[in-house]
Order: sequence, then structure tokens, then C-alpha cells
Amino acid sequence: MKTDNLFEPLTLGDLHLKNRIVMAPMTRGRAGSKRVPNDMMAQYYLQRSTAGMLITEATSISEQGIGWIDNPGIYTDEMVEGWQKVTSKLKATGTPIFLQLWHCGRASHSDFHNGELPVSASSVKLNGDHIHTPFGNKLYETPRALELDEIKAIVQDYRKAAENAKEAGFSGVEVHGANGYLINQFLDGTTNLRTDQYGGSLENRFRLFKEVLSAVLEVWEPEQVGARISPNGVFNDMGCEDFRELFLYFAAEIDKLGLGYLHIMDGLAFGFHEKGEPMTLAEFKMVYKGIIMANCGYTQESAEQRIAEGDADLIAFGRPYITNPDLPERLKNGWPLNPAEDMTYWYTAGPEGYSDYLPHKP
Repeated sequence: MKTDNLFEPLTLGDLHLKNRIVMAPMTRGRAGSKRVPNDMMAQYYLQRSTAGMLITEATSISEQGIGWIDNPGIYTDEMVEGWQKVTSKLKATGTPIFLQLWHCGRASHSDFHNGELPVSASSVKLNGDHIHTPFGNKLYETPRALELDEIKAIVQDYRKAAENAKEAGFSGVEVHGANGYLINQFLDGTTNLRTDQYGGSLENRFRLFKEVLSAVLEVWEPEQVGARISPNGVFNDMGCEDFRELFLYFAAEIDKLGLGYLHIMDGLAFGFHEKGEPMTLAEFKMVYKGIIMANCGYTQESAEQRIAEGDADLIAFGRPYITNPDLPERLKNGWPLNPAEDMTYWYTAGPEGYSDYLPHKP
């Protein structure tokens, strides 16, 4: 088997990717209480710019979409200016950087919303231990089901966020439809109990995702837009009986939009639900003809295998990138990886455990 597939270039629309290695979106909580990207974040992304492509941490499209302490946003002029610090640093490297658009939905808490309940497709509580809020660890709450006019407003929030991302200088955007956040809550039959045009059938459950992608495509060319799904995931209390039929339908519908890529979290990092055999990339290749980005728990060996077998075109690495800013060089040269096990400083405020990891010195 050919063993250097990860280091071959790839063309994504007008973008040139120098290798097949993508830095996966990872929430790091360094934007502060105003959620404005800063110089430290610009340095962090610059350090990792030898990737073929970078995807930013999940970025809130609105105040309503917040559900994490100190993650960045993209809904004010100040936030746009903050992200310009990041993209201007990356411009000289030639590495494309996509902004991930995020709405947490029920995976949030009233502490983030001035006492107002978080929202979701339906009033179905997330079964989890607790959520970290600005006022400490709290139990999850039963969310409020969105009204139809509110859903329309959220679609426009995504469109505005896409416009702001373009103004901020990004190469494209990724719509986060995975990991139990709002869009995933509409897709999954365990969280979507609606009886209107957004619930019931596969077409209806896909409607919000399709409307969001269509709104974003009014701003960006198709090849500058990605979509993320997690067909096998249980994170944030997800997983429904018809997941296989569900996600193959979604992938086929997304294929019609001609997006730049489909980001599939098929691996092991978030575990598999117990509703049937996990879905494979080969299944998605049958219905999705565009570029597939695979993610979750990949090693260099398994990544090379997926590309060699034609099941994936890009591989996104998450945790290894936290402690190894020069991950592509380490993989290519067989240099040892710093372990990504000590999470003490992963979500703290300063540079420790964030931008203080050094490249390997041979």
C-alpha cells in the first residue's frame, strides 16, 4: 500500500491544499467573555499552518447559539475584526482556513441566555451529567421548542454569519450539523418530535440543514462551503433507530448542492451508539460523489489506508494538533508525537496548553 497519500496535494475549487491533512475544529475557549478573537488565537492558528487546510473552532452565529464558555463568535463587527487578525496571519502561508458555523441548541443553559431557556427542535432534555456555565457546573435543562418564525430567523443568522466570515477574510465556511448541536437536533428522531414541516419524514428533518446550507450558498460559492455530520456519534445524547437510512439520505441530498466537501465523523473519538453496525465511509461514497473529509480517532496508518482505498480524500486530525503544531512534519518524518492526554490547560484562558507547544527539533 502506498504510504505517502497524506502528503499529496489536493485542489478544492480554486483552493490549493498542499497536503491531505486538515486541522479539525476544536473548541479551546480563548476568546474571552466578549467572544472576540485575539492575537493569541492568531498565533495558535499560524503555528498549525503547515496543514493542508485549517478549520476553526466552532464559532457562534448569534447570542442564542452560545453554549460554551469563551468560545468565539461571528455576529458583531468587533468579532469580524478579531477574526481578521487570524486570517491576515494565515494569508502569507497560503493555507486555506474555513470558519465553522455553530448553534448549540439544547446543548446550552439559561446561564448563557439571561435566564431564558435554550432552544431546540423539540422540548427534549439532554441526558448528561452537567454543563459548564459562567456560573459553575449546572444540570441540563429541558429546552424550549422553536416556533416557525424563530427557525426562519435562525436561517438568516447563519446567512449573516456567512457574510461576516467572508468579510473577515476566510477561505470558506463549514456548517456544523454534527455532535448533537442544533442542526443535529433537527436531524435526529430522538430530539425532533415535531409534527410540522420540520419533523417526521426524512425530508422534513433535513429541512433546516438544507435551508441553512442554501442560505450560506447565497454568500459563498459551493466549493467554499463544507458540511459536517456525525452518523455514528453519541455525543450530547444523540443516536436514533433509523440513523443509517437517515444519513445516507442526507448525504445524497447534500451531494446535489455541489459543496466543497462533506466532513464525516466516522471514527471512534465520541463512541458509537447501539442502534446497529456503525456506518462506514464506503457507504457514503455510494451516495456522495464529492470530496469526503474523514474524522475522529485517526492514526497516520488508518488515515493512509482510507485515502488509499478511495473512501476519503482528506483526513481531519483533532487532539494530536493540540500538542503538535507541526503535525504534518512529524508524520512525514516519523518524528515522535507529544501525547495529548493532559487536559489541564486545554480550556483555560492563557497560552499554556494552547500556543506554547514547540515544533520538533530533529
